[in-house]
Amino acid sequence: MVSSARAILRGIAADGGLFVPARFPEPVASLEALSGMDYRALACRLMTGFLTDFTEAEVRECVEGAYDAKFDAPEIAPVVKRAGVHFLELYHGPTLAFKDMALTVLPHLLKIAGRKLGMERKIVILTATSGDTGKAALEGFAGVEGTEIIVFFPRHGVSEVQKRQMITQAGDNTHVIGIEGNFDDAQTGVKAVFGDTEFLRRAEAAGAVFSSANSINVGRLIPQIVYYFHAYLSLLRAGEVRSGSPIHVVVPTGNFGNILAAYYAERLGLPVGRLLCASNRNRVLYEFLRTGVYDRNREFVPTISPSMDILISSNLERLLFALSGEDPAAVRALMAALAKDGRYAITPEMRAGLGRFYGGWASEEETRSAIKEVWESAGYLMDTHTAVGYAVYRQYAAETGDPTPAVVAGTASPFKFARDVMAALDPRYAGRGDFELLQEMAALTGGDVPAPIRDLETRPIRHRRVCRKDEVKAAVAEVLGVCA
Repeated sequence: MVSSARAILRGIAADGGLFVPARFPEPVASLEALSGMDYRALACRLMTGFLTDFTEAEVRECVEGAYDAKFDAPEIAPVVKRAGVHFLELYHGPTLAFKDMALTVLPHLLKIAGRKLGMERKIVILTATSGDTGKAALEGFAGVEGTEIIVFFPRHGVSEVQKRQMITQAGDNTHVIGIEGNFDDAQTGVKAVFGDTEFLRRAEAAGAVFSSANSINVGRLIPQIVYYFHAYLSLLRAGEVRSGSPIHVVVPTGNFGNILAAYYAERLGLPVGRLLCASNRNRVLYEFLRTGVYDRNREFVPTISPSMDILISSNLERLLFALSGEDPAAVRALMAALAKDGRYAITPEMRAGLGRFYGGWASEEETRSAIKEVWESAGYLMDTHTAVGYAVYRQYAAETGDPTPAVVAGTASPFKFARDVMAALDPRYAGRGDFELLQEMAALTGGDVPAPIRDLETRPIRHRRVCRKDEVKAAVAEVLGVCA
């Protein structure tokens, strides 16, 4: 067992496993007692229960440094009701994606963790991204004294807006590297660096210690719990639910971190009916939830929801730990099978614990149809990832007739995926570029192009480095000036 400060600073355990809370805080006794809190106060209240070696003042410092004028909505994460569901808008931060909700907090947590542990070495943030984590992490750590950040992204597997956000990132301590491969290749390469003890020793001797901004870092996962409570309390204040009555939570996900945060929120006492896990055509999570077999031995399919194009869902490991009765040996065996054979099957007893989850997936056509349906019926524009969540919720509602209110996690601004969103509305937009369509989307919605990407196309490109999928460690070594 290690302190939360040490877990956050390390990012990943020495044996390659993921840190989980040694114990959960006591469930919330009264939702009404939380209902008067704004987002910052709620974050302080919930995060303090996990960060037991941080003082309340230190947690408050992190929260107030994160949720400030960087967010363009006073509620931080507004909840709006459209087309019969409640959309939890998690994209009002500096990079227009839900990753901002945690990655604006993480640099502050790391700074205080380093101070607590007397860390004098440079902290190197090493991260793989499927599109949004990279920019959010770069934005959070750019210019932070005592840190370097290295981000690997699939060169041909992100939207043009996502790519430009990363390769134009300013900051002498930022390094962005395109990988000739997919997200799983980038993630595997990064995890291999964390697992290479000899390389880590050489880096430490050179004055550097590694941490991660991916959701494998528990310091990123804990802040995500907050917004599910915030959503419920918003519905409670609006009279949409009675205190204690359940809601369904619908999460489009590939790496399982965002929905795991909702699962953890339920363990803290949030009244959740079902956790709807929404996949795109890379439906490895859907099949796992339906069969208990996780099998990544399949074709990787690039889709219009690229941040979910993932076949190795790292955060599922944390759920397996809970399902196994917190048996680390059982989890190690499953992870070894995944590494060796590309698949594993959980026991019937573990499968019984999946009852809280509903797995669904949406095809490309269903995703496009969802975007068009909600726009035409409710005047609300979803991005391609949120649309996967909405489409899966519609499947669930049709299948079950369940009237329980649902909250759909709105994971990104539609402006980040303008080409595919606009083409879903009208085929005449197909073939045109993201940047070309930003102004047309703004005119359509009656607003402005969001400030974080308004001049993105004209910003100078600062990062041009590219590597093969087997060159990740060598690229890291080159950046840090150590021997690979």
